[in-house]
Amino acid sequence: MLVIRRRPGEVLLVGDNVEIEVLDSSPSYVKLGIRAPKSVMVMRKEIQITREQNLEASHAVAASSSVKQLLDSLKTAKP
Repeated sequence: MLVIRRRPGEVLLVGDNVEIEVLDSSPSYVKLGIRAPKSVMVMRKEIQITREQNLEASHAVAASSSVKQLLDSLKTAKP
């Protein structure tokens, strides 16, 4: 991990196509501006984590409802 100090108005370059500019800062936050091509996805990490958790939960719900349907069909099936 690269640790670097920047002041508002200063810019970091990531590769050839991505610029990260420090727009504002205080002791409790930093406001960044990111310029990147549309082909480069820029996402806050907490959004990605929430998305992954939602996908896992939806698969668990789908699996449990499938099991319930199977049990219901076995109960109603005549030998």
